[in-house]
Amino acid sequence: MADLPESTVLASDYFHSYSVVGLLAVIGVLFVAVAFGAGRLLRPVVPTPEKLLTYECGVDPVGEGWAHTQVRYYVYAFLYVIFAVDSIFLFPWATVFAAPGYGATTLAEMFIFLGFLAVGLLYAWKKGVLEWT
Repeated sequence: MADLPESTVLASDYFHSYSVVGLLAVIGVLFVAVAFGAGRLLRPVVPTPEKLLTYECGVDPVGEGWAHTQVRYYVYAFLYVIFAVDSIFLFPWATVFAAPGYGATTLAEMFIFLGFLAVGLLYAWKKGVLEWT
């Protein structure tokens, strides 16, 4: 390699690292393919009418597969996600709040942020979304 220019040596090292990553990706895909293939070959396949039925918590299915769900359950889930994500923002705020020179600014920003959350929660409460029925 002493006869090659330096740019060729650097390019060779550069592509060598990508070839290692590519080789690992191919090995990973082959591992998954072999595992699925072995599972397909080794599992017992005995289809019966009972096995082909829809299974739900040990209860025999009755009626159609489609069921009506009230929108308020999605609203509960949406409100939960909003407040869970907002609570994640409180942790970085607490670390910045402790840094010198940021105390008053971050405190004001957090009160504005919590104010928006309070307004959203008040709006949901006034609309009756939080009533569990």
